Amino acid sequence: MADYREAPLASRPTTLDPNEYYNLSPEYRRAEQERAALRSNLKRQYQLKLNDPHRQQLIEDPALSRWVYARANPYSHFRPTGKTSLLGALFGVAPLFILYYVFKTNRDGKDAQIKAGTLERKYKMSY
Repeated sequence: MADYREAPLASRPTTLDPNEYYNLSPEYRRAEQERAALRSNLKRQYQLKLNDPHRQQLIEDPALSRWVYARANPYSHFRPTGKTSLLGALFGVAPLFILYYVFKTNRDGKDAQIKAGTLERKYKMSY
């Protein structure tokens, strides 16, 4: 930690703050150890189920189930914000208007050239 330098545009993470890192209360340390023990126990149980050579049933991973549900139902958790509205307008609506403008001006220019008789056609309509 002695060679850690703070970034000019970011604050120091709380895990690297010496006051938060070294001066922890015994209750906080005990709670962290209990949470770590619980996590490791859950991981061990999952690994035992996963690597059991005689297992017959499917092992369900709750994190994977939540991820699949979130991927299948994105609109129930969608929140419209300024950023999403801007991105929707830029990628959903703006290309339609831009393409309409490009095709319309191109067609109008061709029509004007056809009426003036100055359009050089690659393929002759008649001989």
